[in-house]
Amino acid sequence: MRIDLHCHSTASDGTDTPAELVRNAAAAGLDVVALTDHDTTRGYREAIAALPAGLTLVTGAELSCRIEGVSMHMLAYLFDPEEPELLAERELVRDDRVPRARGMVARLQELGVPVTWEQVARIAGDGSVGRPHVATALVELGVVPSVDEAFTQDWLADGGRAHVEKHETDPFEAIRLVKGAGGVTVFAHPGASKRGRTVPESAIAEMAAAGLDGIEVDHMDHDEDTRVRLRGLAADLGLLVTGSSDYHGSRKTVALGECTTDPEVYGEITRRATGAFPVPGTGGN
Repeated sequence: MRIDLHCHSTASDGTDTPAELVRNAAAAGLDVVALTDHDTTRGYREAIAALPAGLTLVTGAELSCRIEGVSMHMLAYLFDPEEPELLAERELVRDDRVPRARGMVARLQELGVPVTWEQVARIAGDGSVGRPHVATALVELGVVPSVDEAFTQDWLADGGRAHVEKHETDPFEAIRLVKGAGGVTVFAHPGASKRGRTVPESAIAEMAAAGLDGIEVDHMDHDEDTRVRLRGLAADLGLLVTGSSDYHGSRKTVALGECTTDPEVYGEITRRATGAFPVPGTGGN
């Protein structure tokens, strides 16, 4: 089985619609794909309606969190999307995205970049607006050659010249909320140091004690030494190890299925979840 547990659609900051994502996942030879848009579940219905036969969809989300002044992302799988507490927290984070993006546009304009809110809003479309949309605007304007190059201290990285903070959930609260909604939690790309400061291992240990289920080890932003270190940490803490592409369509160069999750780990995730179940494809529409 080929299992990719971290993918984005136009419901947040990917370039494939949810329907295109599942079709492309099937074409890439995946057996299981997770839809994990940022702080939203709006893509579920379209993805399920288009799900090809032979492909299973894992519903999820990537939650924006912060601990000890460091931004981090928490992958949440197979939770009840209508559970009131978790839904309210997702909406709180999502509602803060527009003023934050407008603030980044204003800072860029102060730095002499001719970006406009209308340009960023056009790029975001119906998705949850975020830094990748602002980064894409910088690419369009020729300020940086790629989206990745926009995530530096010169521009949009944490603490960068045009960075603006947003409401982010305490990860211990995120773990509590996701578990309360019957879901499973995995710390996304914990060693992605090129994105900025990373969460110390001591804090990951505290999260494990609080119920964190796993960490994402095989990821494009982790070199081999980082993967070895994280596997050792996961073994020490009794955490599941996942692998994923973090696919964003054409916004990033990574391909669907570039990193994958072991079928036994996937089976354990589905066994732990009680809020929702994987959806088998029936042919789509």
